[in-house]
Amino acid sequence: MISIRNQLAQLVEGRLIDPGHIDKALALVGVYPSTESWQRFLDKLLLWLGCLSIAFSVLFFIAFNWELLGRFAKFAMVEALIIAAIATYWRLSDHPLMSKVALLMAAIFLGVLLALFGQTYQTGADPWQLFFTWAMLMLPWAAVGRFPAIWLLWLALLNTATVLYYDTFGRLFGVFYSSDESLYWTLFAFNVLALVIWELLASQWDWLDERWSLRFIATASGVIVTWLATQAIVDSNHTWGVLVWLAFTIGLYVFYRHFKHDLFMLSGAALSSITVIMVFLNSVLPISGGGTYLLFAITLIGLGSGAAVWLGRIHKEWSK
Repeated sequence: MISIRNQLAQLVEGRLIDPGHIDKALALVGVYPSTESWQRFLDKLLLWLGCLSIAFSVLFFIAFNWELLGRFAKFAMVEALIIAAIATYWRLSDHPLMSKVALLMAAIFLGVLLALFGQTYQTGADPWQLFFTWAMLMLPWAAVGRFPAIWLLWLALLNTATVLYYDTFGRLFGVFYSSDESLYWTLFAFNVLALVIWELLASQWDWLDERWSLRFIATASGVIVTWLATQAIVDSNHTWGVLVWLAFTIGLYVFYRHFKHDLFMLSGAALSSITVIMVFLNSVLPISGGGTYLLFAITLIGLGSGAAVWLGRIHKEWSK
């Protein structure tokens, strides 16, 4: 089946629609957003901005007035906000988005409470323990809420805890020795595992199948493995870094090209490939003046143009 937009494009190209009516036709098929669409977008945008502003303003308010507020006043404020957020989640069960955003606020307030506890009583805990404890305590809320944004916060907390753990002990579970490379490999493995599990569960649970969350995780994984591949090329010591990057890129292409269509993922794979190719050329070609830079510029333009044409053809193929 040809998409409505392609049908409209064919009608316009065939001059079967009067030029004066093209704008009206575009509005009818949804190319131009309607007034109701703009209202829904602004409503969601203001909801997110308002809730996040409240959540972070509490943190800044306590930090700014640390000497003026008493110990019990600080705890009472944060705990009251946690209770209010959970009560809002329960009372607004008929409004899924508002209730889930309220639960996300409660999860953020939980982190503020843990930080407040550690700062007030000087427990001596390492920084990574704060984020790990925060992630573990909010895990039941993430399971109950069934909201991708909460799960992304949970993954971000575990990533942060891993980085801080390396900074503290220099190794993970006494096995992997400290180095930037080993840390990045750990983060890459964790995020790729999260991406695979998320995609598998998204096929079973519709609430997980929100592409923006999956794209966020894939972007984080892609940035890390691309950096590892470029470092392997520059250092010429670990060729397996390039092999892992190649396997990851091919995996993205096969899955999101043939099994689950996602042009964003393919665009990310193309950008990563261009980056690695340019770093490889820079490592093998001698820098001998303006001619080399001109060659780099022409190569970059050619690769970018080729990627754009390739993505355009795939988009047209999927639209048919």
